[in-house]
Amino acid sequence: MDSTKFNSLKNQVQEIIDLMAKKAFVDAQYKLLDASEFLDEILDFATLDDELIEISKYQVLLNQLQQKIDQALA
Repeated sequence: MDSTKFNSLKNQVQEIIDLMAKKAFVDAQYKLLDASEFLDEILDFATLDDELIEISKYQVLLNQLQQKIDQALA
C-alpha cells in the first residue's frame, strides 16, 4: 500500500475540516471536490484489499463532510 497517497489525502481532509471550523464552507466544498477526485484516482489503481478498505473509510468521511457543508450552506 502506498502510504504517501493516503498521507496526502489525510492532509487534504484536514484542510477541509480546518476550513469548516473557520466557517469557510465554500472553500471547504472546493477542497472536498479536489479530495474526492484524488480519491477516485487512487481507487482506479487500487489492487490490494487494505487499499480498498482505507479508500472506503475516506469515502464515508468525505460523504459526511459533504453533508455538513450542504447543511451549512442551506
